[in-house]
Amino acid sequence: MPELPEVETTVRGLAKVLDGRRIERVEARRADLRRAFPKDLGQRLTGAKVIGLGRRAKYGLIHTDRDDTMIFHLGMSGSWRINRAEIEKHDHLLLETDEGTRLALNDPRRFGSVDLIPTSELDAWPAFAVLGPEPLELDAGDLRQRLAGRSAAIKQLLLDQTIVAGLGNIYVCEALYRSHIHPTRAGGSISLPRLDRLVVAIRQVIDEAIEAGGSTLRDFASPDGELGYFSKAFAVYDREGQPCGCGGKVRRIVQGGRSTFYCPACQR
Repeated sequence: MPELPEVETTVRGLAKVLDGRRIERVEARRADLRRAFPKDLGQRLTGAKVIGLGRRAKYGLIHTDRDDTMIFHLGMSGSWRINRAEIEKHDHLLLETDEGTRLALNDPRRFGSVDLIPTSELDAWPAFAVLGPEPLELDAGDLRQRLAGRSAAIKQLLLDQTIVAGLGNIYVCEALYRSHIHPTRAGGSISLPRLDRLVVAIRQVIDEAIEAGGSTLRDFASPDGELGYFSKAFAVYDREGQPCGCGGKVRRIVQGGRSTFYCPACQR
């Protein structure tokens, strides 16, 4: 699944061809993805000028001069394609700008989504209203308050979008490793100094992954077709049985139905 760095990479790629451009053509090639496309999507986007792009958690945002924001989620396998020679089977939403740039939202498994809401109502949109702070804006003191009294494993709590918005499995594993915190430790038992190290690790991992263009897992690619290469820097994720720099070996356990990779020798 594309995670926060992949979505940020996607948004930055789209901004190069969409920001400041007018949308001349909109074509929904099916009625839905995970849920139905807005019925008035074409009417509200056609002729609108893109005045900015952004991201909230794992959602991409395309703002227009009509006080509308198109919100997209890439689901498990979604990606945007720019100026590809042919329309493919899974190109479900097509956009064309006033300078002739063609964009296609491709989603083979159709777990993604597209919504269109008034920009002024973004914060109150149900999916956004419950989200915690962004990882790059996270504060150790705030995180401690959010974890207070929680006996659930820190790995599971960091994946809870109401505690931190946008963190996914890969980057939580890597951040816990860098901060030397065992993934099964109760979230409410972690001291403030250790949480401070965790917050720093989260920011570093996310920043480095964005700089690297994300992680290429299965079929993710940025809009220009380039593959992310942060996976080459994984310290523990998907490295079960391989040596850790401390002399231990990476292990894999399952938490909440997801694989967790960690080093039992240096994560306590």
